[in-house]
Amino acid sequence: MTSWLNTENIARSKDGVEYHPLRPFLPENATVLFLGSFPPQRKRWCTDFYYPNFINDHWRIEGQVFFGDKNHFVDLEAKRFKTEDIVAFCQQKGIAFFDTSTAVRRLQDNASDKFLEVVEPTDIRALLQKLPHLKAIVTTGEKATETLCATLHIPALPKVGSSVNIPDTFNTDGRQIFLHRLPSSSRAYPLAFDKKVEAYGRLLLSLVD
Repeated sequence: MTSWLNTENIARSKDGVEYHPLRPFLPENATVLFLGSFPPQRKRWCTDFYYPNFINDHWRIEGQVFFGDKNHFVDLEAKRFKTEDIVAFCQQKGIAFFDTSTAVRRLQDNASDKFLEVVEPTDIRALLQKLPHLKAIVTTGEKATETLCATLHIPALPKVGSSVNIPDTFNTDGRQIFLHRLPSSSRAYPLAFDKKVEAYGRLLLSLVD
């Protein structure tokens, strides 16, 4: 299996600054791009891919949405996500992943976005140029939404469940791309799992073949 680790960036981490440890996952057929804030500390990973924390429900939500089984991408015995299955599925469906920050400082020793200081925001325009079929960027947390809106010069954050158009200055080929904000897949976010599945399914099933 191809490794999505960016070992060069892991080696660059110094002076309290962490550089993104994963390479952008950008299938050429992608219609949806998920942008989080930044991966949690490596000690919290159970896979070398996006949403690596075993207690984050992103892959359970996608399993439920597309297969009617929240454990479709979960190895319950090993307490890991099935990375090869996830990668193959996302390549087939055209679901891309990266984050809104490429370098951060952690102000506290935890996984909370609240204590992330953005050192270097992601070059969103460069990502868009690599995704010719993209229809939507999706954020699932307040920090990611704040960082992306600042980068795109969007004055007001969309509310959870709503969307705004991406400014034309960041999309020069004439496509209309929108930013949609979904509820966080973190269990700390106060919304029932079934409600999250409903929100994700309503959007994803309208955009993904």
